[in-house]
Amino acid sequence: MRITQVKIFQIAGRSNLVAYANFTIDNSFFVGGLRIFRGPTGYYITMPQMKEKDGKYREVAYATNAKTRKMIEEAVVAEYEKLAGKRTR
Repeated sequence: MRITQVKIFQIAGRSNLVAYANFTIDNSFFVGGLRIFRGPTGYYITMPQMKEKDGKYREVAYATNAKTRKMIEEAVVAEYEKLAGKRTR
């Protein structure tokens, strides 16, 4: 399994939230609605969520193991950092 495309949508002025992201796996499975946050130790992502009737949120797409989650997070954060670096030059 490979991340074949990552699309970043930068935003400004929303506290620690710096961008939204979408990614595609093996040119055949799309996941949209990730959020990229700036934390005290670097960037991290949250998976797409849906608000339930009781007001709680639950993830609607997620990795089923740590290795896959790390692969997704590294690909998304790397693409964000690449785009952010181009915009600051």
